[in-house]
Amino acid sequence: MSKETILLVDDEQEIRHLIAIYLQNEGYNVLEAGDGTEGLHLLQKQKVHVIVLDIMMPHMDGMEMCMKIRAIADIPIIMLSAKTQDMDKIMGLTLGADDYMTKPFNPLELVARIKSQLRRYLKMNRFDLVNHEAIEIGDMSINTATHEVIVNQQQVKLTPREFSILELLARHPGIVMSAEQIYEKVWKEEAIQSENTVMVHIRKIRERIETNPRNPQYIKTVWGVGYKIEKNL
Repeated sequence: MSKETILLVDDEQEIRHLIAIYLQNEGYNVLEAGDGTEGLHLLQKQKVHVIVLDIMMPHMDGMEMCMKIRAIADIPIIMLSAKTQDMDKIMGLTLGADDYMTKPFNPLELVARIKSQLRRYLKMNRFDLVNHEAIEIGDMSINTATHEVIVNQQQVKLTPREFSILELLARHPGIVMSAEQIYEKVWKEEAIQSENTVMVHIRKIRERIETNPRNPQYIKTVWGVGYKIEKNL
């Protein structure tokens, strides 16, 4: 069953409930709002994958809500309207809507259009995720999703804690982090006499990723301050 969430924003409760029944039968989570203000409030609290948005509503209409959404997110928006004029459709699409349906409509067609928008949106997000999973530093690649580390085309085995330290430094290239900062972020507890613990873990990481641990290429020691990974290698 699908777990994607669809937000229905329409001041006509009967229409919302009808659409919700069809979507819930397909396995989707459904959120409902009676106007744009309520819809934006739900968006701030919940992760939403597709928005079905009526144009004519009190307080905040669909056009205004569409503009506000597009200022912060690329969630697919399907607009609904009792108006059939081309200008309304053009205006909705110009403001950032991805699709447009006029009332009355076939609920099954709306579900099909929602599925189409979901496929596009999820495919795009998977592409973004793949691009952001890997941290590339010189000849080292750190895959934050699979916890794999590749150095000079060779896979390196690290313990979960060693990986967390390496990832922490790699996500902040050029930034010197003290042993206390590293300990608190990785161990998730107050750093009390943590310097030796961190130093031992750094040494073990270097033994695995460095060609010459005594003259490290990746993890540098800034004496009296802490450790860092250079921005450019």
